[in-house]
Amino acid sequence: MTTALLLLPLLLPFALRPLTRRVLDRLAPTAALWALTCAALTLSGCSLAALGAFVLTGLLKLPFFAALGKLIHPLHTASDLVVVPAAALSAGALTLCTWSLARWGLRQTRAFRTARAEAGVRPAAGDLCVVQSPHPDAYALPGRPHRIVVTTGMLRSLSAAERQALFAHERAHNRGGHHYFLAAADLAAHCHPALRATRDAIRLAAERAADEAAARTVGDRRLTAQAIGRAALATRQGRTERPSFTPAATAGPVPQRVAALLSAPRAPRIASWVCLLLLACTAISATTAATGVLDFHHDVEVAQGETR
Repeated sequence: MTTALLLLPLLLPFALRPLTRRVLDRLAPTAALWALTCAALTLSGCSLAALGAFVLTGLLKLPFFAALGKLIHPLHTASDLVVVPAAALSAGALTLCTWSLARWGLRQTRAFRTARAEAGVRPAAGDLCVVQSPHPDAYALPGRPHRIVVTTGMLRSLSAAERQALFAHERAHNRGGHHYFLAAADLAAHCHPALRATRDAIRLAAERAADEAAARTVGDRRLTAQAIGRAALATRQGRTERPSFTPAATAGPVPQRVAALLSAPRAPRIASWVCLLLLACTAISATTAATGVLDFHHDVEVAQGETR
């Protein structure tokens, strides 16, 4: 029973993939951003808990760890033909996940420090920092204080009105704290490969939210779409190194974002069935993971002779 319960949190992230597109289509960008990020974090955490429980179950089958855990009775589990391979696979998956997260964290930390140092030595006009570089690029840099980093190559690629739309887009990222969502999406994707599609959807939702905020600020949806399209075309000439959690106006599927801006803004609507499916997927994962871990804990207590 415990094994079956712990398998569900590992399988449910695959069910989230077909839901992400529906969430993006039917919810407002900011609502989709929150819903997908919370679901991805919950599902990734539950999958890690399930893997950890599988590993501990396999370890407690070994005499050394059974003695270390003060087990006086054999741990009641499924057949060793199931438990041992599951524990070995789980240990391998956790090792790979830890290694991947460590590499990602070190790489992002170095890139963030470099970007902050570069922005710190440049004179800033308010929150705007201009970097001398022929490669067009612009992005929202988190930290204290927040910065909008733009290269001289990008400034030369846009008109004055398009620059204002671009700056409004990047400021919307900083106001919304979108770097937190992007970092959470990256963490979840490193914990479970099925959540990579959700990570891409979260990035798109963050960009769409900033697109709509910029369009409201400048009061012109067509100008905002034009600025984003031109900035994306210019960025193809080269890209400045930056952390993956720093949002930028040129990220994501730009044609889809431009098309959304050029169409009439949709009235807010409640997509109850999409929300219910997303909530059900998240709740089932959390419930089964918690139940499986509690059952495993109870089995350990029985093996220790504390309960029956």
